[in-house]
Amino acid sequence: MKALLEKLDIQEINPGVCTGPKEWLYTEGPVLTSYNPTTGAPIAGVRQATPDVYERVVERAQASFESWHMTPAPRRGEVVRDLGALLRAYREPLGELVSLEMGKIRVEGVGEVQEMIDICDFSVGLSRQLYGLTMTSERPRHRMYEQWHPLGIVGIITAFNFPVAVWSWNAAIAAVCGDTMIWKPSGLTPLTAIAVQHLCNRIMADHGISGVFNLLIGRGSDIGNRMLEDGRLPLISFTGSSGVGRRVAERVAARLGRSLLELGGNNAIVVTENADLDLAVRAILFGAVGTAGQRCTSTRRIIGHRSVMPALTERLVAAYRQVRIGDPLDSSTLMGPLVTAEAVDDMEAALRQAAAQGGEILTGGRRRPETGPQFVEPAIVRMPRQTPIVREETFAPILYLLEYDTIEEAIRLHNDVPQGLSSAIFTDSLRQAERFLSAAGSDCGIANVNIGTSGAEIGGAFGGEKETGGGRESGSDAWKLYMRRQTNTLNWSSELPLAQGIQFEG
Repeated sequence: MKALLEKLDIQEINPGVCTGPKEWLYTEGPVLTSYNPTTGAPIAGVRQATPDVYERVVERAQASFESWHMTPAPRRGEVVRDLGALLRAYREPLGELVSLEMGKIRVEGVGEVQEMIDICDFSVGLSRQLYGLTMTSERPRHRMYEQWHPLGIVGIITAFNFPVAVWSWNAAIAAVCGDTMIWKPSGLTPLTAIAVQHLCNRIMADHGISGVFNLLIGRGSDIGNRMLEDGRLPLISFTGSSGVGRRVAERVAARLGRSLLELGGNNAIVVTENADLDLAVRAILFGAVGTAGQRCTSTRRIIGHRSVMPALTERLVAAYRQVRIGDPLDSSTLMGPLVTAEAVDDMEAALRQAAAQGGEILTGGRRRPETGPQFVEPAIVRMPRQTPIVREETFAPILYLLEYDTIEEAIRLHNDVPQGLSSAIFTDSLRQAERFLSAAGSDCGIANVNIGTSGAEIGGAFGGEKETGGGRESGSDAWKLYMRRQTNTLNWSSELPLAQGIQFEG
């Protein structure tokens, strides 16, 4: 850990509250311990924010917004550009810190930082494209148009599985849109958040600004709830489970605030009778085993045509048995540990339920105590039908295999889950591909053909439907969620005509 901090040019781990360039607030809150999921050993302790510190941070973010939102958007883009450049310089050690604290393999940790860099690049271009529309007025010598204004303080609550990338999706775009922000990271990954905040501090100091990027580490029952109920935060972006997301939506809606929800996924791949199985197996393996099955976009269900399932199953079982499990910082490792001991228990409970519901475990599912306390073997389970456990999201490397006879049956099975995040079909049939992408096909926010469910690019809007929450982050026009729309009408005549031809003469 010390070596990584030195690579990141961090002299010490400061208290978990930050506001302003190089200004860390002291807090007497309880200590949060970060554990290494590979060994189960503690890495470091971080002081958590108290209610009075929370107030100071919100007040600073609010004061900063007054000047930041009046800064020209291209100038705001320069700040984000420099943040991206600094992330480039520290991509490797920051990625290693992600792997150390969260447990994903090193190439995935470094790839997550690259995603941060990519969204910074995207946001710099966006800073010159925050466009509105001009509409034709029905009234003579009137002009109608819409414009977008900064929203205010954005609350960003992130999950452990992407401890830095999801923050950047929100933060980079919110910053160029003219918002300030407060970040509450997962209690499982506070150190990566502190490292990112150190980089943000340097950028803010270089540009002579403060209070744009702010960090609060604290318990959900304390800091999280305050953010949800705080009317000074017009938007809460929450990433987490569907159950918690439902409570977030209710509490933010109670004060008529906005919520951007990125919740659970139960993602399936349909493999048709004419699919390229070599391509499908590679995509399934990465989608199901990557990040030890702890992505919201992880592949959890395979819906395969009856004619190809024997061959597909044989290839998948053989591939799973070759997955190298171990230290995520070892370059030969393909799958690291689960994030907590509770996650291991949840996986075992799900496998017991699958067996009780008629499932057959074809490979994996066992603990690997000789490797570490939170290591497991990825599991493949053949199911006779889509049972209750298959319809649930278990955040672990469990892959359920289901069979179908017709494409209509495959799509019914695919859509018959509460979640609606990511989906894919492997087929060489143009008709089947278009059927899957049509309004009568996949009901997910993301639908792919001949690529897997994981690995979304930042240029497209990311998010899903149903219990996934309906939120959209990252690319496309997701930036509009971080701004407020204003419709303007300008009368340049000397008359005062009313719309709809209404005559109102006194």
